[in-house]
Amino acid sequence: MKKVLGMGNALVDILIRIEDDELLSRLGFPRGSMTLVDINKSNDILELTKNIKKTESTGGSAANTINGLARFGGAAGYIGKVGEDELGKFFNSDLVRNKITARLFKGKEQTGRCVSLVSKDSERTMATYLGAAIELEAADLSSDLFKGYDYFHLEGYLVQNHDLVRKAVELAKAAGNEIAVDLSSFNVVEENLDFLKPIVKDYIDIVFANEDEAEAFTGIKDPETALAEIGSKCKIAVVKIGAEGSLIKSGGDFHRVSAIKAKAIDTTGAGDMYQAGFFYGLSRGYGLDICGKIGSIAAGKTVEVMGAKMGAEKWREVEDELEKLKI
Repeated sequence: MKKVLGMGNALVDILIRIEDDELLSRLGFPRGSMTLVDINKSNDILELTKNIKKTESTGGSAANTINGLARFGGAAGYIGKVGEDELGKFFNSDLVRNKITARLFKGKEQTGRCVSLVSKDSERTMATYLGAAIELEAADLSSDLFKGYDYFHLEGYLVQNHDLVRKAVELAKAAGNEIAVDLSSFNVVEENLDFLKPIVKDYIDIVFANEDEAEAFTGIKDPETALAEIGSKCKIAVVKIGAEGSLIKSGGDFHRVSAIKAKAIDTTGAGDMYQAGFFYGLSRGYGLDICGKIGSIAAGKTVEVMGAKMGAEKWREVEDELEKLKI
């Protein structure tokens, strides 16, 4: 089985269910928004909700993908930066518990966290403190980190740190890794397009994007046409089209993969888990159509739970769906 190394913003997701939206008004957060906050604001939120039950899990886009891959039974490692604190210890122990090789550097700031305030109708209002996560820098990276892996998966949010990304892809390519990038956010793509395009052309083998990100990268609104444009610059291009499934292209090979039927309550992490399933398929040597189907199963089951992590019961449903593929 081939091994996958991920790198991204190491965040701890803290899920808090709130009784009403009065707290959001007190904090000044628009309902359903994602706001970047400093450590003081993040601590204020935790203090105001200290008597409410909280659920913690490792997060960040690439970490979600790597955790999902490990849960499938894939072999994985993860590079990130955390603080010298309890949340940093939690992040590390969670990776180790899931049999993921933890390659975590220590930053000066506290461990990054994303506090999600979940209203009764499941609407999520997020306050993100990036903390030590964004202290990851090019100087932290060495060739040894990439040895022994077949794929290197880069979280698109890191593209804003040009020196870090450039060194990472150079080291990964030198180590013989196939390199994948999740474009992550259309506004990040737009703001870094002049840097991102040559990186994709010269280093990237696999590109994952949703419709908005594909349009931001190519300037083309139609997802199938955008897929063709992305596919002309890399080995495998994937455009996720929500409830309609995904489009996959590799050379002259094209697949349209349907989404599975799902009762969606929260789309958080669905794209990350699609990638987890896709990588699992690649690591087992399956065809791209099967990789896409595994990704769709993972994404479809993820939207049926709150947050990006599925429990044991939902994973059993994933396993039942995999059995239907006869792989």
